[in-house]
Amino acid sequence: MQSAWALGMNDLDTLINTRLVAFPKRHFHSAIDLDPPDVLNLLDLADAFVLLNASSHKKLDLLKGKTLIHLFFENSTRTQASFELAALRLGADTVTMNPRTSSLAKGETLIDTAMTLKSMRPDLLVIRHPASGAAQLLSQKMQNCAVINAGDGSHQHPTQGLLDLMTIRRTFGHIDSLKVAICGDIIHSRVARSNAQFLNMMGAEVRLVGPITLLPSSGDDWGGEIYTDMREGISGCDIVMMLRLQKERMEGSLIPSAREFTRYYGLDREKLKWAAPRARVMHPGPMNRGVEIESDIADDPKISLIQDQVEMGVALRMAVLASLSSRMEERS
Repeated sequence: MQSAWALGMNDLDTLINTRLVAFPKRHFHSAIDLDPPDVLNLLDLADAFVLLNASSHKKLDLLKGKTLIHLFFENSTRTQASFELAALRLGADTVTMNPRTSSLAKGETLIDTAMTLKSMRPDLLVIRHPASGAAQLLSQKMQNCAVINAGDGSHQHPTQGLLDLMTIRRTFGHIDSLKVAICGDIIHSRVARSNAQFLNMMGAEVRLVGPITLLPSSGDDWGGEIYTDMREGISGCDIVMMLRLQKERMEGSLIPSAREFTRYYGLDREKLKWAAPRARVMHPGPMNRGVEIESDIADDPKISLIQDQVEMGVALRMAVLASLSSRMEERS
């Protein structure tokens, strides 16, 4: 693909418009909302937005006149900032609500909030919530507003899964036939679930690696083979995707200690030798350095794709917002 500097703005506009395909559904809750052709369409569109973001002119008017609300019930840096940047670069009017200073802090329910927001007639709403299914519940009350799930409990984080696919495809040139090990706290991770579903959908081999207390009882529903031995699990893998311990979602003591977890499941140079010779390392963030991943791996540009994941986040979320807006235009 040509660089942003080799393409003029008119060329970029044409490239983006030729790749812009309406989103297949009204809302985006889960990886299963998409089929492989839908995924490829979004990745191709996001690639065009990468070029736009690398240019001196980063703003379009694809969402001009549209209002987008960000509603984050959990702390977030990467996801919230990238959604906000994505909306601004597409020309949307944006409102960021802080649940801690809204009526929700006074005991208002999510349904009451949905009805209030519905009356304000937003066009798109991005929600992150600690309860699984919150995005779907909200969308039932907001028929004329596209609801995007930015992470709900331990259920799904579909835009993270897509940006990880995008990072992998841009690095390896393809996704099918790659061996991907997702390692750490699998059972509590919405990122693990979305990634496993998307990777399977696109033909990758998925392995779920971690202590037995942090793994699903069966890999069948996740589409991945389960390993409790870290070295065996990442053996020959092209990608090693690390996850943090989701202590806020754990009930009881599921691991002896963080030190013990690091000893057996923390990624260091010695363990990484078991992966494929040119294996790359990923992490959705935030990282617990020295727990699930050593800093010298996380910061090594020859191995780590972590900063690439952050960069792809804005472009991928621009693609999702533009595609959902395009569907809304078709329906109107």
